[in-house]
Amino acid sequence: MGSVWRFLVGRPLRAREVAKEQITPVEGLPVLSLDALTSVAYGPEAIIGILALAGAGALSLLLPITGAIVALLAILVFSYRQVIDAYPGGGGTYAVCRANFGRTVRLLAAAALVVDYTLTVAVSIAAGVGALVSAFPGLRPATVPLCLGFLAVITVLNLRGLGDTARAFLLPTMVFIVGMLAIIGIGLVHPLAVGSPQPGRPLLVEHGIETVSVLLVLRAFSAGCSALTGVEAIANGVPMFRQPRVVRAKRTELLLGAILGTMLLGLAILAARWHVGPRTGQTVLSQIIAISVGRDWAYYVMSLTITLVLALAANTSFGGLPVLASLVARDNYLPHLFSLRDDRQVYGFGIWALAVLSGALLLAVGGNTLALIPLFAIGVFTGFTLSQAGLVRHWVRSRPPRWRHRAIINGFGAVVTAVCTVVFLVTKFTAGAWVVVLAVPALMYTFVRIHRYYEHAGRALGLGVVPGKLPARNTLVVVPVAGVSRLTERAIAQALSISHDVVAVHVVVESTDNVEEDRDLQARWARWDPGVPLRIVHTEFASIAGPVVGLVDELRGRQDRQVMVLIPVVRPDHRYADFLHDHRDRVLTKALRARPDVIVATVPMSLHLDDSP
Repeated sequence: MGSVWRFLVGRPLRAREVAKEQITPVEGLPVLSLDALTSVAYGPEAIIGILALAGAGALSLLLPITGAIVALLAILVFSYRQVIDAYPGGGGTYAVCRANFGRTVRLLAAAALVVDYTLTVAVSIAAGVGALVSAFPGLRPATVPLCLGFLAVITVLNLRGLGDTARAFLLPTMVFIVGMLAIIGIGLVHPLAVGSPQPGRPLLVEHGIETVSVLLVLRAFSAGCSALTGVEAIANGVPMFRQPRVVRAKRTELLLGAILGTMLLGLAILAARWHVGPRTGQTVLSQIIAISVGRDWAYYVMSLTITLVLALAANTSFGGLPVLASLVARDNYLPHLFSLRDDRQVYGFGIWALAVLSGALLLAVGGNTLALIPLFAIGVFTGFTLSQAGLVRHWVRSRPPRWRHRAIINGFGAVVTAVCTVVFLVTKFTAGAWVVVLAVPALMYTFVRIHRYYEHAGRALGLGVVPGKLPARNTLVVVPVAGVSRLTERAIAQALSISHDVVAVHVVVESTDNVEEDRDLQARWARWDPGVPLRIVHTEFASIAGPVVGLVDELRGRQDRQVMVLIPVVRPDHRYADFLHDHRDRVLTKALRARPDVIVATVPMSLHLDDSP
């Protein structure tokens, strides 16, 4: 199994080989931007779905609302490029809040991003599998296994490293981007299938069930802002880029903004020009592609590509959350395991944690995208708001050239994203957003409890305090033995290399059957005479742990002496033989765990079973 796993994730990397796994701006698109790019598959549709409630006439608002969203996108791109400049260590919103706000706001940012990243993985994979199942209805019973299969593939690729992930996802990402831009260009210049019949039944009516109001426009704007999820991931993952990291990360952010803004505006223009509305069994994007290039090979290539990249968009979270978790762990708000790199120089524990959380979420909702959508975007817009507000405070404190201009832009962005967050919460609360409202404070509480533990552990360990002079102490080594053997000889020799004060202990269960065995052991010990006294302890119980612990407690009385228990252990060459031994070392170690002033160690002896049957 170890060989199979090594084949899947690759050989261990040296520190100097990390540069091979770092990414360029073009590779940053599939690794950190795919979530934002693929949001064109549901962002415009979300706007049209809300506007359709007010009837066909309300669809005229699609283009101005999309224009406002693209303007907000420009503000966010401008903002996160500044975040990359000011906080090149990664972390994005968390880094901004850590530098400019107190602990509560910092933990709110971290919790919101963790929720957002987990939901992004679940929503992306569920949406991709949902598109696949729509094209091939026979796969519907396998929805959950397909979701978990996609998740497993993405997890393994990320455990291999960013370089392999970027190369694996680059081709479908480029096909998606070039294909979408080509469809928009053809649709604007010379559409091939205008007026052709569309499958499905139109759901748009002349007079809707609602009137056009400020609240309706705000709801449509907020729903469309779901297309902006993932914009922050590049700022979170700055350390993943090759040197010069800041320059390359800023280029990727600008490239993302330009491509996403172009696609959003282009699709909105086409949808408005062709009066595209909701239809049964057809997405808005599917209708636009069909009208632009016809239901020919290009339509099916783009449909399959969209299905694939929607599922792969989950990779954005795998690029962002492990780096974020490592920063939170260094601040002692997450277990320190999150800050450790594995053999492939990636934050493996963060990758595994994200895979487990998102997998559990997919299982809980049965891979149903509609069950996840109400939870989506709240976390990321909370992060947007905190990031913008933090930058305002950063400009007011540092006052660089044109700081007022920058503060006004970021302040406006903070207000707009805060309004979107409130609208999301109010309109989606009963539909499932209450889960996020509970999850974020629960995560914050968990962070605080973990930090409190590390503070207590730091005080107990005396971290940051220079210790006093060490007193000289002798060591008494206790060696539990089962008899006279090569294993006992090895353990006694090891004990004598540590200290001249060694005592061997043998536990005898009091019964008539063991009297002769007791005498025989003492006689053999006397003939061997290793220079170490043998102390025999009698007990009426079957376990040897109690008598050994009792003897150790007796010997711990002297303050000038350190007690060490050295346990002989048999290590068979083959794992299948491991269960054939009694594992008394585990029993003794567990029993002595409550004595922190006693050192417990083992002396392993390997068995060479060349003559084994």
